[in-house]
Amino acid sequence: MLEQKIKNSVSLVKICRRLKKQRKKVVFTNGCFDILHYGHVKYLEDAKKKGDVLIVALNSDSSIRRIKGPNRPLVNEKDRIRIIAALESVNYTLLFNETTPLVLIKKIKPDVLVKGADWCKCDIVGADFVHSYGGKVSTIALAQNRSTTKLIKKIVQRF
Repeated sequence: MLEQKIKNSVSLVKICRRLKKQRKKVVFTNGCFDILHYGHVKYLEDAKKKGDVLIVALNSDSSIRRIKGPNRPLVNEKDRIRIIAALESVNYTLLFNETTPLVLIKKIKPDVLVKGADWCKCDIVGADFVHSYGGKVSTIALAQNRSTTKLIKKIVQRF
């Protein structure tokens, strides 16, 4: 079952074309999802409510190191993608090596692009492109006091 949800960009583009012909609303989000916690799960559940099919693009290990530094990720990409694929709210997931998912967004052309409310809509990568063909950009309120960084600090303090 998990393997059916883990795709590469070529197969996912074909799947999205088929879904759109069936008038399914495709929702796209992305992130590191390093240490999965309740905030992530709630965010992805809320993202799924924005449409019919949820695609989650995961930053690869090398991408995360460029963004967050040499000590991250804590969980490798093979494990992270399987964990995300195991979530009921996620229909498809894939890895990307770039710093941002713009290339994927342009290939997939989601109906809805979603990020957390900690992002200003004007700063969401791909927002202008999604708006250009009539797609929507949406933000989701984050679960309070839930973040990977806070979780790491808590672990360090306790152990």
